[in-house]
Amino acid sequence: MAETKRVERPLSPFMLGLYYRIQMTSMGSIMTRITGNALIVGFLLGAWWLIAAVSSPGHFAFVNWIVTSWIGWLLFAGMAWSMWFHYLTGLRHLWWDSGRGLDIETAEKLGWGAFYGATGLTLFTLIVLWIV
Repeated sequence: MAETKRVERPLSPFMLGLYYRIQMTSMGSIMTRITGNALIVGFLLGAWWLIAAVSSPGHFAFVNWIVTSWIGWLLFAGMAWSMWFHYLTGLRHLWWDSGRGLDIETAEKLGWGAFYGATGLTLFTLIVLWIV
């Protein structure tokens, strides 16, 4: 029986570092999954706040203190960034589904656009919320 030569390569893109060069497309994919889970946590916090509002004044005071503290504002600012990033990467996937933008250069530009666009739209959202 012939001996097979073992291929020396990484088995997974999650072997970041020496074996795998970080790419914008892989980071965008990983961040889309992370932001999706962050949105779940943020919506659960919002639901907890609404449930506390109808349960008891003491429970609502505790949850309202968390939500309106700097920690709550930081969580909701992170949720806003997650929402915008998730939305923009969804638009990117719709663009890809049409068969356009699939070359490496355009895919990387769209990935950076999602990061910068989410940051800019989050700042715009926070400014509008601060003014109103």
